[in-house]
Amino acid sequence: MANYTAADIKALREATGAGMMDVKKALDEADGDSVKATEILRIKGQKGVTKREGRTTSNGLVTAATDGGVGTLVEVLCETDFVAKAPRFIELADKVLAQAVKVGATDADSLLASTLEDGQTVQELLDEANATIGEKIEVKRLARIEGPTVVSYLHKTSPDLPAQIGVLFASEGGDDAVARDVAMHVAAFSPTVMTREEIDADVVENERRVAEATAREEGKPEAALPKIIEGRVNGYFKENVLLEQAFAKDPKKSVAKVLDEHGAAAKQFVRFRVGA
Repeated sequence: MANYTAADIKALREATGAGMMDVKKALDEADGDSVKATEILRIKGQKGVTKREGRTTSNGLVTAATDGGVGTLVEVLCETDFVAKAPRFIELADKVLAQAVKVGATDADSLLASTLEDGQTVQELLDEANATIGEKIEVKRLARIEGPTVVSYLHKTSPDLPAQIGVLFASEGGDDAVARDVAMHVAAFSPTVMTREEIDADVVENERRVAEATAREEGKPEAALPKIIEGRVNGYFKENVLLEQAFAKDPKKSVAKVLDEHGAAAKQFVRFRVGA
């Protein structure tokens, strides 16, 4: 019988992120030698990397960093929530974010192709983690924005998981407090655009057609249709356009109104939700 303890199993699991049965098998094969067991896990794990390429990654985390007028937001995905909350995975995501900031990456592809200090690329780092942890791991999205003021906000949808929603918000004027309030609003109300002008004209026209058809189905008077249609289209804007949404902390005011009262102007935002 291999010479190892429950503490050895725990230590190797924490170091590699691998499953318990895989760790026990590796320790058995290595006769309790944790260094050899780690190598066994890597070798066997690498054989399964290709097989895992088609798997679905619907769990993971978002992480962000801001430095002066630059913000970086990264989404790192895995297959299960068990791995998502493991220290090994969280440390990996932190390393990926640090590299994104260092090289000024603007998208996932450029980040994955960048080279770390040890000579391996970020993609190779993920493949190695894929091998030891035993799950498909990928950088799904990356965003980088700039502005006079850039703040980030990370939100946990479950207390035992890392952040699942991440926001970057760039503004000019005002202060960090109002900028952070707006970032928190974006996390909660998930606007899709900053202004109504950014919404495709075909989308607006379709909303108008739906509003008219619905009003007619409800038997609304013909004379009232234009006003009803316009009201419902404006309602669509208020649901999707950041500056027209009712502000989370004061629903009687729009986000635009709150920013204006603080002498601030919105410049850009981005919002990621894990798996969305």
